[in-house]
Amino acid sequence: MTTSRRLRWLLTLLAACLVGSALATPTLQVGSKRFTESYLLGEIVTQTLVAQGIAAEHRPGLGNTAILAAALQQGQIDLYPEYTGTIVRELLKRDSPADAQAPLAQLNTWLQPLGLKAAVPLGFNNSYALAMREADAARLGIATISELAASAGQGKPPTRPGLSHEFLARADGWPALRRAYGLKLDPGPGLDHGLAYAALAGGQVDLIDVYTTDAQLARQPVRVLRDDRGFFPRYDAVLLMRATVDERPLLGLAGRLPEAEMTRLNAAAELDGRPFADVARRFLQSDARATARQGLMERLLAPDLATLLVQHLALVLASLALAIAVAVPLGIAAHRLPRLAAPVMAAAGLLQTLPSLALLAFLIAFVGRIGFAPALLALFVYALLPIVRNTHAGLQAVSAGLTEAALALGLTRGQTLRAIELPLALPTLMAGVKTAAVTNVGTATVAAFVGAGGLGERIVAGLAVNDSTLMLAGALPAAALAIVVQLLFDALERRVAHNGGRNSRGGGA
Repeated sequence: MTTSRRLRWLLTLLAACLVGSALATPTLQVGSKRFTESYLLGEIVTQTLVAQGIAAEHRPGLGNTAILAAALQQGQIDLYPEYTGTIVRELLKRDSPADAQAPLAQLNTWLQPLGLKAAVPLGFNNSYALAMREADAARLGIATISELAASAGQGKPPTRPGLSHEFLARADGWPALRRAYGLKLDPGPGLDHGLAYAALAGGQVDLIDVYTTDAQLARQPVRVLRDDRGFFPRYDAVLLMRATVDERPLLGLAGRLPEAEMTRLNAAAELDGRPFADVARRFLQSDARATARQGLMERLLAPDLATLLVQHLALVLASLALAIAVAVPLGIAAHRLPRLAAPVMAAAGLLQTLPSLALLAFLIAFVGRIGFAPALLALFVYALLPIVRNTHAGLQAVSAGLTEAALALGLTRGQTLRAIELPLALPTLMAGVKTAAVTNVGTATVAAFVGAGGLGERIVAGLAVNDSTLMLAGALPAAALAIVVQLLFDALERRVAHNGGRNSRGGGA
Protein backbone atom coordinates (compact mmCIF):
# COMPACT_ATOMS: atom_id res chain seq x y z
CA MET A 1 0.00 0.00 0.00
CA THR A 2 1.43 3.38 -1.05
CA THR A 3 1.85 6.26 1.35
CA SER A 4 -0.95 8.26 -0.28
CA ARG A 5 -3.33 5.29 -0.03
CA ARG A 6 -2.40 4.78 3.62
CA LEU A 7 -3.09 8.46 4.27
CA ARG A 8 -6.48 8.29 2.50
CA TRP A 9 -7.36 5.15 4.49
CA LEU A 10 -6.46 6.83 7.80
CA LEU A 11 -8.42 9.96 6.89
CA THR A 12 -11.44 7.84 5.97
CA LEU A 13 -11.20 5.93 9.26
CA LEU A 14 -10.88 9.18 11.19
CA ALA A 15 -13.90 10.64 9.41
CA ALA A 16 -15.93 7.52 10.17
CA CYS A 17 -15.00 7.75 13.84
CA LEU A 18 -15.95 11.42 13.97
CA VAL A 19 -19.29 10.75 12.26
CA GLY A 20 -19.92 7.83 14.58
CA SER A 21 -19.17 9.97 17.61
CA ALA A 22 -21.46 12.71 16.36
CA LEU A 23 -24.29 10.27 15.73
CA ALA A 24 -23.79 8.32 18.96
CA THR A 25 -26.71 8.53 21.33
CA PRO A 26 -25.74 10.50 24.44
CA THR A 27 -25.97 8.78 27.80
CA LEU A 28 -29.24 9.53 29.54
CA GLN A 29 -28.63 11.03 32.98
CA VAL A 30 -31.10 9.75 35.59
CA GLY A 31 -31.21 11.78 38.80
CA SER A 32 -32.61 11.02 42.23
CA LYS A 33 -33.16 12.78 45.55
CA ARG A 34 -31.56 11.97 48.90
CA PHE A 35 -33.97 9.41 50.32
CA THR A 36 -34.43 5.67 49.97
CA GLU A 37 -37.37 5.59 47.59
CA SER A 38 -35.84 8.06 45.16
CA TYR A 39 -32.53 6.15 45.12
CA LEU A 40 -34.44 2.93 44.33
CA LEU A 41 -36.60 4.45 41.61
CA GLY A 42 -33.54 6.01 40.02
CA GLU A 43 -31.88 2.58 39.92
CA ILE A 44 -35.02 0.90 38.56
CA VAL A 45 -35.30 3.47 35.76
CA THR A 46 -31.60 3.26 34.89
CA GLN A 47 -31.53 -0.54 34.81
CA THR A 48 -34.71 -0.61 32.71
CA LEU A 49 -33.08 1.62 30.11
CA VAL A 50 -29.77 -0.27 30.11
CA ALA A 51 -31.60 -3.61 29.70
CA GLN A 52 -32.99 -2.25 26.41
CA GLY A 53 -29.56 -1.23 25.14
CA ILE A 54 -30.01 2.46 25.98
CA ALA A 55 -26.98 4.15 27.53
CA ALA A 56 -28.03 5.47 30.93
CA GLU A 57 -26.29 6.56 34.13
CA HIS A 58 -27.77 7.02 37.59
CA ARG A 59 -26.65 10.16 39.44
CA PRO A 60 -27.95 9.44 42.94
CA GLY A 61 -28.73 11.74 45.85
CA LEU A 62 -28.42 15.06 44.01
CA GLY A 63 -30.40 17.03 46.58
CA ASN A 64 -33.89 18.42 47.00
CA THR A 65 -36.62 19.33 44.52
CA ALA A 66 -35.19 22.75 43.63
CA ILE A 67 -31.76 21.34 42.74
CA LEU A 68 -33.15 18.44 40.68
CA ALA A 69 -35.62 20.65 38.80
CA ALA A 70 -32.88 23.19 37.98
CA ALA A 71 -30.54 20.41 36.80
CA LEU A 72 -33.35 19.06 34.62
CA GLN A 73 -34.11 22.42 32.99
CA GLN A 74 -30.39 23.07 32.40
CA GLY A 75 -29.94 19.69 30.72
CA GLN A 76 -27.53 18.28 33.33
CA ILE A 77 -29.93 15.40 33.93
CA ASP A 78 -32.65 14.05 31.63
CA LEU A 79 -35.21 12.64 34.04
CA TYR A 80 -35.82 11.78 37.66
CA PRO A 81 -38.64 10.28 39.79
CA GLU A 82 -40.99 12.94 41.16
CA TYR A 83 -44.48 13.23 42.64
CA THR A 84 -47.49 15.01 41.17
CA GLY A 85 -48.19 17.04 44.32
CA THR A 86 -44.60 18.27 44.35
CA ILE A 87 -44.75 19.19 40.66
CA VAL A 88 -47.93 21.21 41.16
CA ARG A 89 -46.89 23.08 44.28
CA GLU A 90 -43.10 23.32 44.11
CA LEU A 91 -42.44 23.57 40.38
CA LEU A 92 -45.64 25.11 39.06
CA LYS A 93 -46.42 27.15 42.20
CA ARG A 94 -50.13 26.33 42.03
CA ASP A 95 -51.83 26.23 45.44
CA SER A 96 -55.31 25.01 44.57
CA PRO A 97 -56.10 21.51 45.94
CA ALA A 98 -57.90 20.82 42.67
CA ASP A 99 -54.70 21.45 40.73
CA ALA A 100 -52.95 18.77 42.75
CA GLN A 101 -55.51 16.22 41.54
CA ALA A 102 -55.13 17.25 37.89
CA PRO A 103 -54.65 14.44 35.33
CA LEU A 104 -51.28 13.92 33.70
CA ALA A 105 -52.39 15.62 30.48
CA GLN A 106 -53.20 18.82 32.38
CA LEU A 107 -49.87 18.66 34.23
CA ASN A 108 -48.04 18.42 30.93
CA THR A 109 -49.90 21.44 29.55
CA TRP A 110 -48.63 23.44 32.55
CA LEU A 111 -45.12 21.97 32.27
CA GLN A 112 -44.76 22.65 28.54
CA PRO A 113 -43.45 26.25 28.91
CA LEU A 114 -40.68 24.88 31.15
CA GLY A 115 -39.60 22.39 28.51
CA LEU A 116 -40.60 19.48 30.78
CA LYS A 117 -43.16 16.70 30.87
CA ALA A 118 -44.41 14.08 33.34
CA ALA A 119 -44.87 10.50 32.17
CA VAL A 120 -45.04 6.86 33.30
CA PRO A 121 -47.25 6.88 36.43
CA LEU A 122 -45.58 4.22 38.55
CA GLY A 123 -48.66 3.09 40.47
CA PHE A 124 -48.41 4.45 44.02
CA ASN A 125 -49.24 7.57 46.00
CA ASN A 126 -46.59 8.63 48.50
CA SER A 127 -48.12 11.52 50.37
CA TYR A 128 -46.74 13.39 53.33
CA ALA A 129 -48.21 12.63 56.76
CA LEU A 130 -47.47 13.30 60.43
CA ALA A 131 -46.71 10.47 62.82
CA MET A 132 -46.35 9.96 66.58
CA ARG A 133 -45.32 7.09 68.81
CA GLU A 134 -48.30 4.73 69.04
CA ALA A 135 -48.21 4.67 72.85
CA ASP A 136 -48.31 8.48 73.07
CA ALA A 137 -51.05 8.81 70.48
CA ALA A 138 -53.19 6.22 72.28
CA ARG A 139 -52.62 7.85 75.69
CA LEU A 140 -53.51 11.33 74.41
CA GLY A 141 -56.35 10.16 72.16
CA ILE A 142 -54.86 11.69 69.03
CA ALA A 143 -55.77 10.09 65.72
CA THR A 144 -56.09 13.10 63.41
CA ILE A 145 -54.13 16.27 62.71
CA SER A 146 -57.09 18.31 64.03
CA GLU A 147 -56.81 16.49 67.36
CA LEU A 148 -53.09 17.18 67.35
CA ALA A 149 -53.80 20.90 66.80
CA ALA A 150 -56.32 20.91 69.67
CA SER A 151 -53.84 19.21 72.00
CA ALA A 152 -51.06 21.63 71.05
CA GLY A 153 -53.43 24.59 71.53
CA GLN A 154 -53.96 23.48 75.14
CA GLY A 155 -50.21 23.25 75.73
CA LYS A 156 -50.27 19.45 75.89
CA PRO A 157 -47.74 17.10 74.29
CA PRO A 158 -46.38 16.39 71.76
CA THR A 159 -44.15 19.43 72.14
CA ARG A 160 -40.95 18.29 70.38
CA PRO A 161 -41.38 18.01 66.61
CA GLY A 162 -38.53 16.58 64.52
CA LEU A 163 -39.45 17.71 61.01
CA SER A 164 -37.28 17.30 57.93
CA HIS A 165 -35.55 20.32 56.39
CA GLU A 166 -37.47 20.01 53.13
CA PHE A 167 -40.85 19.66 54.87
CA LEU A 168 -40.10 22.81 56.88
CA ALA A 169 -39.32 24.78 53.74
CA ARG A 170 -41.82 23.46 51.18
CA ALA A 171 -44.90 25.40 50.16
CA ASP A 172 -46.93 22.21 50.69
CA GLY A 173 -45.16 21.41 53.96
CA TRP A 174 -45.13 22.81 57.48
CA PRO A 175 -45.90 26.53 56.86
CA ALA A 176 -49.11 25.82 54.91
CA LEU A 177 -50.08 22.87 57.13
CA ARG A 178 -49.77 25.03 60.25
CA ARG A 179 -52.07 27.67 58.72
CA ALA A 180 -54.59 25.08 57.51
CA TYR A 181 -54.95 23.44 60.92
CA GLY A 182 -54.04 26.35 63.21
CA LEU A 183 -51.17 24.35 64.67
CA LYS A 184 -49.58 26.16 67.61
CA LEU A 185 -46.33 24.23 67.64
CA ASP A 186 -42.75 25.45 67.39
CA PRO A 187 -41.23 23.26 64.65
CA GLY A 188 -37.73 23.46 66.17
CA PRO A 189 -34.56 22.74 64.18
CA GLY A 190 -34.73 20.58 61.06
CA LEU A 191 -33.90 16.87 61.27
CA ASP A 192 -32.73 14.70 58.40
CA HIS A 193 -35.52 12.35 57.33
CA GLY A 194 -33.22 9.35 57.56
CA LEU A 195 -32.70 9.95 61.30
CA ALA A 196 -36.28 10.81 62.22
CA TYR A 197 -37.59 7.33 63.09
CA ALA A 198 -34.60 6.56 65.32
CA ALA A 199 -35.06 9.91 67.09
CA LEU A 200 -38.77 9.17 67.58
CA ALA A 201 -38.09 5.67 68.91
CA GLY A 202 -35.40 7.05 71.23
CA GLY A 203 -37.75 9.64 72.72
CA GLN A 204 -35.73 12.59 71.39
CA VAL A 205 -38.68 13.93 69.38
CA ASP A 206 -42.45 13.35 69.62
CA LEU A 207 -43.73 14.17 66.14
CA ILE A 208 -42.19 13.59 62.70
CA ASP A 209 -43.18 14.02 59.08
CA VAL A 210 -43.29 10.75 57.13
CA TYR A 211 -43.96 9.50 53.65
CA THR A 212 -46.82 7.04 53.40
CA THR A 213 -44.60 4.40 51.78
CA ASP A 214 -41.80 4.69 54.36
CA ALA A 215 -40.26 1.31 55.14
CA GLN A 216 -40.28 2.00 58.87
CA LEU A 217 -44.08 2.31 59.02
CA ALA A 218 -44.43 -1.45 58.70
CA ARG A 219 -42.01 -2.20 61.56
CA GLN A 220 -42.11 0.75 63.95
CA PRO A 221 -44.82 1.29 66.60
CA VAL A 222 -45.98 4.62 65.20
CA ARG A 223 -49.38 6.09 64.44
CA VAL A 224 -49.86 8.01 61.20
CA LEU A 225 -52.29 10.85 61.90
CA ARG A 226 -55.23 11.10 59.54
CA ASP A 227 -55.31 14.23 57.38
CA ASP A 228 -58.97 14.91 58.22
CA ARG A 229 -59.10 18.25 56.35
CA GLY A 230 -57.54 16.82 53.19
CA PHE A 231 -54.63 19.24 53.23
CA PHE A 232 -52.00 17.01 51.62
CA PRO A 233 -52.51 16.55 47.87
CA ARG A 234 -51.91 13.24 46.17
CA TYR A 235 -48.28 12.52 45.48
CA ASP A 236 -48.55 10.00 42.69
CA ALA A 237 -45.09 8.86 41.58
CA VAL A 238 -44.22 9.71 37.98
CA LEU A 239 -41.09 10.33 35.95
CA LEU A 240 -40.37 14.01 35.36
CA MET A 241 -38.26 14.51 32.25
CA ARG A 242 -37.16 16.96 29.64
CA ALA A 243 -39.70 17.29 26.85
CA THR A 244 -37.27 15.80 24.29
CA VAL A 245 -36.81 12.52 26.20
CA ASP A 246 -38.60 9.49 24.74
CA GLU A 247 -40.61 7.86 27.52
CA ARG A 248 -41.62 4.78 25.51
CA PRO A 249 -38.78 2.53 26.73
CA LEU A 250 -40.03 3.13 30.29
CA LEU A 251 -43.75 2.54 29.76
CA GLY A 252 -43.36 -1.03 31.04
CA LEU A 253 -42.93 0.43 34.53
CA ALA A 254 -46.35 2.12 34.45
CA GLY A 255 -48.56 0.84 37.27
CA ARG A 256 -46.00 -1.78 38.27
CA LEU A 257 -45.35 -0.39 41.75
CA PRO A 258 -48.41 -0.38 44.02
CA GLU A 259 -47.88 1.13 47.48
CA ALA A 260 -47.37 -2.25 49.19
CA GLU A 261 -44.66 -3.21 46.70
CA MET A 262 -42.89 0.15 47.04
CA THR A 263 -42.96 -0.16 50.82
CA ARG A 264 -41.47 -3.66 50.54
CA LEU A 265 -38.67 -2.44 48.31
CA ASN A 266 -37.96 0.47 50.65
CA ALA A 267 -37.74 -1.95 53.57
CA ALA A 268 -35.37 -4.25 51.65
CA ALA A 269 -32.95 -1.36 51.14
CA GLU A 270 -33.40 0.61 54.34
CA LEU A 271 -34.05 -2.06 56.97
CA ASP A 272 -32.41 -5.15 55.48
CA GLY A 273 -29.37 -3.25 54.23
CA ARG A 274 -29.45 -4.48 50.65
CA PRO A 275 -27.75 -2.25 48.04
CA PHE A 276 -30.11 -0.08 46.00
CA ALA A 277 -28.87 -1.58 42.72
CA ASP A 278 -29.47 -5.12 44.01
CA VAL A 279 -33.01 -4.36 45.20
CA ALA A 280 -33.84 -2.74 41.86
CA ARG A 281 -32.36 -5.66 39.89
CA ARG A 282 -34.32 -8.26 41.86
CA PHE A 283 -37.54 -6.30 41.44
CA LEU A 284 -37.06 -6.08 37.68
CA GLN A 285 -36.24 -9.79 37.57
CA SER A 286 -39.17 -10.56 39.91
CA ASP A 287 -36.73 -12.44 42.15
CA ALA A 288 -37.98 -12.46 45.70
CA ARG A 289 -35.10 -14.42 47.26
CA ALA A 290 -33.68 -12.76 50.35
CA THR A 291 -30.13 -11.49 50.52
CA ALA A 292 -28.13 -11.32 53.72
CA ARG A 293 -27.28 -7.87 55.02
CA GLN A 294 -23.77 -6.93 53.94
CA GLY A 295 -21.12 -6.42 56.59
CA LEU A 296 -18.72 -3.52 56.93
CA MET A 297 -15.87 -5.13 54.97
CA GLU A 298 -18.19 -6.02 52.08
CA ARG A 299 -19.48 -2.46 51.96
CA LEU A 300 -15.97 -1.03 52.37
CA LEU A 301 -14.46 -3.06 49.52
CA ALA A 302 -17.49 -2.87 47.21
CA PRO A 303 -16.71 -2.50 43.46
CA ASP A 304 -17.48 1.23 43.51
CA LEU A 305 -14.57 1.98 45.87
CA ALA A 306 -11.98 2.67 43.14
CA THR A 307 -14.35 4.97 41.21
CA LEU A 308 -15.29 6.93 44.33
CA LEU A 309 -11.64 7.28 45.37
CA VAL A 310 -10.68 8.62 41.93
CA GLN A 311 -13.56 11.12 42.03
CA HIS A 312 -12.59 12.18 45.55
CA LEU A 313 -8.93 12.64 44.68
CA ALA A 314 -9.81 14.56 41.53
CA LEU A 315 -11.82 17.05 43.57
CA VAL A 316 -9.11 17.43 46.21
CA LEU A 317 -6.14 17.73 43.83
CA ALA A 318 -7.87 20.03 41.33
CA SER A 319 -9.12 22.38 44.06
CA LEU A 320 -5.69 22.34 45.73
CA ALA A 321 -3.90 23.19 42.48
CA LEU A 322 -6.33 26.02 41.82
CA ALA A 323 -5.92 27.33 45.38
CA ILE A 324 -2.10 27.27 45.13
CA ALA A 325 -2.24 29.15 41.83
CA VAL A 326 -4.34 31.91 43.42
CA ALA A 327 -3.27 31.91 47.07
CA VAL A 328 0.52 32.02 46.63
CA PRO A 329 0.43 35.20 44.48
CA LEU A 330 -2.02 36.71 47.00
CA GLY A 331 0.37 35.88 49.85
CA ILE A 332 3.27 37.42 47.92
CA ALA A 333 1.22 40.54 47.19
CA ALA A 334 0.27 40.85 50.87
CA HIS A 335 3.97 40.61 51.79
CA ARG A 336 5.14 43.12 49.18
CA LEU A 337 2.27 45.58 49.82
CA PRO A 338 1.65 45.63 53.60
CA ARG A 339 -1.54 47.65 53.13
CA LEU A 340 -3.07 44.64 51.34
CA ALA A 341 -2.22 42.15 54.11
CA ALA A 342 -5.15 42.87 56.44
CA PRO A 343 -7.89 42.98 53.72
CA VAL A 344 -6.57 39.83 52.02
CA MET A 345 -6.41 37.85 55.28
CA ALA A 346 -9.82 39.13 56.36
CA ALA A 347 -11.44 38.14 53.04
CA ALA A 348 -9.85 34.67 53.08
CA GLY A 349 -10.87 34.19 56.71
CA LEU A 350 -14.45 35.25 55.97
CA LEU A 351 -14.74 32.77 53.12
CA GLN A 352 -13.45 30.02 55.43
CA THR A 353 -16.36 30.59 57.84
CA LEU A 354 -19.10 30.06 55.24
CA PRO A 355 -21.13 26.86 55.91
CA SER A 356 -20.33 24.29 53.24
CA LEU A 357 -23.92 23.52 52.20
CA ALA A 358 -24.80 27.22 52.01
CA LEU A 359 -21.71 27.87 49.90
CA LEU A 360 -22.58 24.96 47.59
CA ALA A 361 -26.13 26.27 47.16
CA PHE A 362 -24.80 29.71 46.25
CA LEU A 363 -22.25 28.29 43.82
CA ILE A 364 -24.88 26.12 42.10
CA ALA A 365 -26.88 29.29 41.45
CA PHE A 366 -23.73 31.16 40.42
CA VAL A 367 -22.37 28.63 37.90
CA GLY A 368 -25.81 27.42 36.84
CA ARG A 369 -25.08 23.72 37.24
CA ILE A 370 -24.64 20.93 39.76
CA GLY A 371 -21.80 18.41 40.01
CA PHE A 372 -18.05 18.87 39.76
CA ALA A 373 -17.86 22.63 39.06
CA PRO A 374 -19.58 24.03 42.21
CA ALA A 375 -17.89 21.40 44.40
CA LEU A 376 -14.49 22.31 42.97
CA LEU A 377 -15.06 26.02 43.60
CA ALA A 378 -16.25 25.38 47.17
CA LEU A 379 -13.15 23.35 48.01
CA PHE A 380 -10.97 26.00 46.35
CA VAL A 381 -12.51 28.63 48.65
CA TYR A 382 -11.80 26.54 51.76
CA ALA A 383 -8.18 25.92 50.69
CA LEU A 384 -7.34 29.61 50.22
CA LEU A 385 -6.84 30.76 53.83
CA PRO A 386 -4.11 28.37 55.05
CA ILE A 387 -2.07 28.79 51.86
CA VAL A 388 -2.37 32.60 51.75
CA ARG A 389 -1.61 32.90 55.47
CA ASN A 390 1.41 30.58 55.39
CA THR A 391 2.83 32.11 52.22
CA HIS A 392 2.68 35.54 53.85
CA ALA A 393 4.07 34.28 57.16
CA GLY A 394 6.93 32.42 55.46
CA LEU A 395 7.98 35.48 53.47
CA GLN A 396 7.72 37.73 56.52
CA ALA A 397 10.12 35.43 58.37
CA VAL A 398 12.86 35.83 55.74
CA SER A 399 15.59 38.15 57.00
CA ALA A 400 15.34 41.64 55.50
CA GLY A 401 19.15 41.73 55.41
CA LEU A 402 19.26 38.83 52.93
CA THR A 403 16.82 40.59 50.63
CA GLU A 404 18.74 43.87 50.81
CA ALA A 405 22.04 42.07 50.12
CA ALA A 406 20.58 40.37 47.06
CA LEU A 407 19.31 43.68 45.72
CA ALA A 408 22.68 45.30 46.41
CA LEU A 409 24.34 42.56 44.33
CA GLY A 410 22.17 43.57 41.37
CA LEU A 411 19.36 40.98 41.55
CA THR A 412 15.92 42.25 40.58
CA ARG A 413 12.95 41.98 42.94
CA GLY A 414 11.65 39.02 40.94
CA GLN A 415 14.99 37.23 41.00
CA THR A 416 15.30 37.83 44.73
CA LEU A 417 11.83 36.38 45.26
CA ARG A 418 12.54 33.26 43.20
CA ALA A 419 16.12 32.61 44.32
CA ILE A 420 16.04 33.59 48.00
CA GLU A 421 12.68 34.48 49.55
CA LEU A 422 10.45 31.68 48.22
CA PRO A 423 13.01 28.88 48.87
CA LEU A 424 13.43 30.07 52.47
CA ALA A 425 9.67 30.46 52.93
CA LEU A 426 8.91 27.08 51.31
CA PRO A 427 8.69 24.97 54.52
CA THR A 428 6.08 27.33 55.98
CA LEU A 429 4.24 27.55 52.64
CA MET A 430 4.19 23.73 52.39
CA ALA A 431 2.67 23.49 55.86
CA GLY A 432 -0.21 25.65 54.63
CA VAL A 433 -0.67 23.49 51.53
CA LYS A 434 -0.68 20.38 53.71
CA THR A 435 -3.37 21.85 55.99
CA ALA A 436 -5.50 22.76 52.97
CA ALA A 437 -5.09 19.31 51.41
CA VAL A 438 -5.99 17.38 54.56
CA THR A 439 -8.95 19.65 55.27
CA ASN A 440 -10.25 19.30 51.71
CA VAL A 441 -10.14 15.49 51.88
CA GLY A 442 -12.74 15.69 54.64
CA THR A 443 -14.72 18.57 53.18
CA ALA A 444 -14.94 16.87 49.78
CA THR A 445 -17.41 14.36 51.25
CA VAL A 446 -20.02 17.15 51.16
CA ALA A 447 -19.66 17.26 47.36
CA ALA A 448 -21.93 14.22 47.12
CA PHE A 449 -24.86 16.43 48.10
CA VAL A 450 -24.61 18.16 44.70
CA GLY A 451 -23.84 15.13 42.54
CA ALA A 452 -20.06 15.55 42.37
CA GLY A 453 -19.36 11.97 43.49
CA GLY A 454 -16.56 10.91 45.80
CA LEU A 455 -16.60 8.95 49.03
CA GLY A 456 -19.36 11.20 50.34
CA GLU A 457 -21.81 9.28 48.14
CA ARG A 458 -21.71 6.38 50.60
CA ILE A 459 -22.13 8.71 53.56
CA VAL A 460 -25.10 10.50 51.97
CA ALA A 461 -26.72 7.21 50.93
CA GLY A 462 -26.19 5.79 54.43
CA LEU A 463 -27.72 8.90 55.95
CA ALA A 464 -30.74 8.57 53.65
CA VAL A 465 -31.46 5.05 54.91
CA ASN A 466 -30.08 5.50 58.45
CA ASP A 467 -27.45 2.82 57.71
CA SER A 468 -24.41 3.41 59.93
CA THR A 469 -22.47 0.61 58.19
CA LEU A 470 -22.80 2.30 54.81
CA MET A 471 -21.85 5.66 56.34
CA LEU A 472 -18.74 4.06 57.85
CA ALA A 473 -17.89 2.52 54.47
CA GLY A 474 -17.58 6.06 53.17
CA ALA A 475 -16.13 7.74 56.26
CA LEU A 476 -13.31 5.23 56.86
CA PRO A 477 -11.72 5.49 53.39
CA ALA A 478 -12.01 9.30 53.62
CA ALA A 479 -10.24 9.25 56.99
CA ALA A 480 -7.58 6.87 55.67
CA LEU A 481 -7.07 9.10 52.64
CA ALA A 482 -6.61 12.12 54.92
CA ILE A 483 -3.95 10.23 56.90
CA VAL A 484 -2.15 9.18 53.70
CA VAL A 485 -2.17 12.77 52.44
CA GLN A 486 -0.84 13.95 55.82
CA LEU A 487 2.01 11.42 55.72
CA LEU A 488 2.91 12.26 52.11
CA PHE A 489 3.13 15.96 52.92
CA ASP A 490 5.12 15.23 56.09
CA ALA A 491 7.66 13.32 53.97
CA LEU A 492 7.71 16.12 51.41
CA GLU A 493 8.26 18.72 54.14
CA ARG A 494 11.19 16.73 55.54
CA ARG A 495 12.69 16.51 52.07
CA VAL A 496 12.28 20.26 51.54
CA ALA A 497 13.81 21.01 54.95
CA HIS A 498 16.73 18.61 54.28
CA ASN A 499 17.43 20.16 50.87
CA GLY A 500 17.14 23.63 52.33
CA GLY A 501 19.59 22.81 55.12
CA ARG A 502 22.07 21.20 52.69
CA ASN A 503 21.88 24.22 50.38
CA SER A 504 22.39 26.51 53.36
CA ARG A 505 25.52 24.61 54.45
CA GLY A 506 26.82 24.65 50.90
CA GLY A 507 26.34 28.40 50.66
CA GLY A 508 28.14 28.95 53.99
CA ALA A 509 31.17 26.99 52.81
